Amino acid sequence: MENPLDHYRRLSRLADEAVRVPLIGVRVGIDPLLGLIPGVGDLAGGVLAAYGILMGWRVGAPAGVLLRMLLNIGIDTLIGEIPLAGDLFDFGWKSNTRNYRLLEQYLLQPDRTRRQSGLLLAGLGLLLLGVLGVGAWLAYTVAAWLLRLLGGL
Repeated sequence: MENPLDHYRRLSRLADEAVRVPLIGVRVGIDPLLGLIPGVGDLAGGVLAAYGILMGWRVGAPAGVLLRMLLNIGIDTLIGEIPLAGDLFDFGWKSNTRNYRLLEQYLLQPDRTRRQSGLLLAGLGLLLLGVLGVGAWLAYTVAAWLLRLLGGL
């Protein structure tokens, strides 16, 4: 019987690792190459990313795993928007391959993958709260300083 992720594995490989680059030994796919074409490449990459999320949902991956997949896609999309640097990042990040491996890991070890995904998301949530807290403290400090400065005039 065929693994339910076999089709997604083939698509991920085509997108991220289809060809081995001679001399440097790095594998690249069509996703970063298509990404060089404004609009069209990003759309094609988005369709493949959406297919991966659909496959995760179909195999019963829990919300934490699906959110982790979305995080991989989000990082790829966000950094991919930076001209040139984003295109170079695309060659290394390979979000489709990451998401395929995450789903494969979930099918092999569902409890462990669920726990790891939950811990990663909780850690990122705490980091975000910390960054927001520091930002709020800085905003308060600057506002208080400005009020003192303006009040002294």
